[in-house]
This record gives sequence, structure tokens and C-alpha cells, in this order.
Amino acid sequence: MRASSSSLLLLLFLPLVAAQTFHWGPCPTPKVQPNFDLRKYLGRWYEIEKLPASFEKGTCIEANYSLRKDGSIRVLNTQFYKGEVTAAEGTAVVPDLREPAKLGVSFSYLSPYGAYWVLTTDYSSLSVVYSCTDVLSIFHVDFAWILSRSRSPSPETVRFAKKLLTDEDIELCRMKPTNQTSCPVT
Repeated sequence: MRASSSSLLLLLFLPLVAAQTFHWGPCPTPKVQPNFDLRKYLGRWYEIEKLPASFEKGTCIEANYSLRKDGSIRVLNTQFYKGEVTAAEGTAVVPDLREPAKLGVSFSYLSPYGAYWVLTTDYSSLSVVYSCTDVLSIFHVDFAWILSRSRSPSPETVRFAKKLLTDEDIELCRMKPTNQTSCPVT
């Protein structure tokens, strides 16, 4: 009976996970950046590689983080898609000040905050971010991003980031590079 319930649940969530990366079982729990300093993290980051995300279809994808007066973080994601620069603005918060590298991000007042865990960053060139949503411990949908302050980080930097993700049991077989060439000035 449990197997048929799992199959039914998967069919119900299939439209959500079709353009994402999903796996059986609960989310992994990777280690995050110790002593994370949010103020150093603010600013522009370019997406270098990612696990598939239905909301990211363009090129030249970047995220810009800035502090709001209320202490929340303004998240402005942009991409070049179908000849236009499109933007999505959201809000990030630190739900538990004892774990500042585990942020929550939302792009709608109606949606809950999704995980945005900074696994590692040196603040000046590299950030590795992970997000996972557990669906009743039957399966999980995850996202991972390799971000850089530069549109073209060194291959060694990207290899380091991928090794870190792999060492944390995050499967990367669907990870794809983001085109960061011929980008419009933003």
C-alpha cells in the first residue's frame, strides 16, 4: 500500500519536479559556512553552474543582495531571456541567528521561505549554495548553485565547488553551466 501511495504522490508532484532535480528519500544535511558574515556576502553574484530550476531559463543569470532598513535582505535575480532582461525580486531572512548561513528566501508574500544555505564562500570570488525541499521524506527536490563575483571563474574554483557538493552527498549529474557570455550591461 505504501508503494502505491508514494507513486500517487509522485504523480501529483510531477509537474513541480519535472524541471527540477528530485531524489528518493529525505534531504541531505550538508555543513554550512562557519562564522558566516552576511554583510560581506552582500552584492552581486554571477551564476556559474546550477542544478536545473524551472524559474531559471535564461542566460547571464545573476543575483544581487542588499540589506533593507528592516534587517531583511533584498534579493534581485536577473536573467537575459528571449531578448529581454527579466528580474525577480524577493526577500531573504536569517531565521535562526545561531546559524546565519542558513537563510530563507521567498519571492512572493504567499509562498513560504525556501532554504538558501551557503555551504561555503570566501566572499570575494566563490559561493556554493544549496536548497532542498523534503516531501514527506518520500522524496526531495534540490537546487544547487555555484556562484562567483566574476562571470568566468577559474576551472579550479569550479572543480573545488563541485567536489564540496559531492562530498556532502549532493548529486551533480544534472548540473549545467550557465551561459555568461554576450551579456547585456545591467
